[in-house]
Amino acid sequence: MAVVVSQLIQALEPSATLAMAAKAKELKAAGRTIYDLSLGEPDFATPEHICEAAIDAMRKGHTHYTVASGIPELKRAVVRQYHERYGLEYPPENVVISNGAKHAIHNVFACLLNPGDEMIIPAPYWVSYAELVKLTGAVPVVVNTPQSNGFKLTAEAFRAAITPKTKALLLCSPSNPTGTMYSKEELQALADVILDTDLAVVADEIYDRLVYTDRPYASFPTVRPGLKDRTVIVNGVSKTYAMTGWRIGWAIAPNKAFAKAMGDLQSQETSNPCSISQHAAIAAIQGPQDCVETMRQEFDKRRRYVASRLEAIAGLSCPTMEGAFYAFVNLTQHLGKTYAGVRVDHDTQWCLELLGQKGVASVMGSAFGAPGYVRFSFATSMENLAAAMDAIEEFINSAE
Repeated sequence: MAVVVSQLIQALEPSATLAMAAKAKELKAAGRTIYDLSLGEPDFATPEHICEAAIDAMRKGHTHYTVASGIPELKRAVVRQYHERYGLEYPPENVVISNGAKHAIHNVFACLLNPGDEMIIPAPYWVSYAELVKLTGAVPVVVNTPQSNGFKLTAEAFRAAITPKTKALLLCSPSNPTGTMYSKEELQALADVILDTDLAVVADEIYDRLVYTDRPYASFPTVRPGLKDRTVIVNGVSKTYAMTGWRIGWAIAPNKAFAKAMGDLQSQETSNPCSISQHAAIAAIQGPQDCVETMRQEFDKRRRYVASRLEAIAGLSCPTMEGAFYAFVNLTQHLGKTYAGVRVDHDTQWCLELLGQKGVASVMGSAFGAPGYVRFSFATSMENLAAAMDAIEEFINSAE
C-alpha cells in the first residue's frame, strides 16, 4: 500500500502565523524590504545571565537525558514562582516541563480529552487551540465573543454553550490574538459556572507578565475556592524572557495522577525537554527580574504608539491592548474595496495584498476564528513599527 497521509492529519490546518512569517522571509530573501508584524516573538536577545547559565550547564556536563517530565530543580523553581506571585501551593510533582507551552497544551489536551468530548474555546482564539483539540478526536466548540465586550466570554454565553459532552473550558488571558485581559470579576463569573458543573479548565497564562494596566493580573485558580482542583495551568519562559527558541514550557496539574499521565505521554513522544534549556530556564525564573520589566516597558511604549497610529486611520478599530503584544484590528470597513486594481473581499486577501504591495506581514483574523480582522504584532522595533504603520496607512488610503 502507498504511503498516504491519515485523514486526521489531512484535516489539520497549518499554523497561519508560521505560514505568514515564512512568506515574509521568502520575500525578504528575494530582496524585498519586509516589515514583519506576524510573529508573536519578542525581538529582544535572551538576557545575558540566562545565556551564561546555559553555557555553565554545558560545561558542567548537563548535556544528557533528564527525567522525561523535567528536572526537579526547574519544577521547584516553577512552583516557587507561582507561590510567590499568586499564593498558589503545588508540589513539584504536579509540574511537567515540556518543549514549549504549545507542547504542554498538546499534552494537556491528549490526557484530558476523549474522542467525542467537547472543549469550549472563546473566539478569537490562538490558531493552534482548535487543531490540537481535533488531534485528540474531541470537538472544539467555538463561542464567538463581540469586540464590544473586549472579545471576552461572558458567563451567560459560556453556560449556553455547555452540553452533556462538554469536558472543559479553555481560557487565555491576556489573550492572543486580542491583547485583552479578563478582570478578576469577569473570571469569577466564569468560575461560578465552572463550580456549578463538573468541567475542567485549561488556563493558558503565557502572557501573565506582559500586562500594561494598573489592574493586577489574576491567575484563574485564585479567583474562587475550589478552582485549583479543576484547573490545569500552562505557562513558559518564551514570551516573558525572550526565550522562544529555547523551547521550555510547562503544565501545572491539579493532582499528581494527571501530571504523571502527561509525563508518561511525553516520555513516549519526545523524551525530555532540552537539558541545557532547562538549566537556562532556572536562571530565568530565579535570577534578576529587571530584564522582564525593561522589556515590558518597551512593549508598553510600542503598544501606545501602535494604538495612536491605528486610532488616526479612519475606519479601523480595536479593543484596548491590556496585555501580550498584539493589536487585533477590525477591517470590515476596508473590505470590498480595490487596492491597486485588486478587489479585496476577505481578510486573508487583505493581508496578502498588504504583504505583496507594501511589504507588511500580518495575520488574517479568520485564522483566529474572527473573519474581518487582522492581527498586528508590536514585538518589533519602533523603527519597524513606524515604517509598517506608514505603509498600512498608505495601503488603506489607496483603496477605491
